[in-house]
Amino acid sequence: MFEDNFPESLKHLFVIKAPKLFPVAYNLVKHILSEDTRKKLIVLGANWKEDLQKYIDPSEIPMIYGGTLTDPDGNPKCESKICLGGDVPKKYYVRDQLKQQYEHSIMVNRGSSQQLEYEILFPNCVLRWQFMSDGADIGFGVYLKTKVGSRQHAGEMTEVYPNQRYNAHLVPEDGSLTCPDAGIYVLRFDNTYSYLHAKKISYTVEVLLPDKKSEEKFQELDGETQKMENNHA
Repeated sequence: MFEDNFPESLKHLFVIKAPKLFPVAYNLVKHILSEDTRKKLIVLGANWKEDLQKYIDPSEIPMIYGGTLTDPDGNPKCESKICLGGDVPKKYYVRDQLKQQYEHSIMVNRGSSQQLEYEILFPNCVLRWQFMSDGADIGFGVYLKTKVGSRQHAGEMTEVYPNQRYNAHLVPEDGSLTCPDAGIYVLRFDNTYSYLHAKKISYTVEVLLPDKKSEEKFQELDGETQKMENNHA
């Protein structure tokens, strides 16, 4: 869609010093590229400095890349014209800016998991969580227990919030789930994939009652149930 409807600004894309696995990776994706786009990709070999001059005038190529262009001070890297990257200044780090105060913390050992159980008494309650891991990512998912009173493995419970890995060591994770049914919900922190490192998890979890309309409906149904029980007594 983008190739057919949006104008392109790319004339050529030169790949130099490509790793040995590049042809394998490129063969996997080139079939989804249009022919025009594939023609713009040019992979240069060992003589890439000479070949580059076939497409770009040497006076426009920095000396470090085989051309004649330099900075006014003679720098062959042309750092006044080209940003070569480098370390990100610490003033741009967001990790320290996002620190929060959490109510609890647990340690999830290597190759294991930790489960937190919360009883939801009313349908449509909202289960909300915030957590951050220390040092590396962590798996997280929410399950509904199918058997009350005993610990269950993930495969024995109903998955209601898909388990996946989160980079919560970089950015705190914040999420919620509207629970359609009453029951025991399990927040599971998964570190079974890590055979070397334990993870410290700082977290806050809260249960929000359903809105007033839902609560009134639940109370009405509960009252009808009690009447039926009294009639049978």
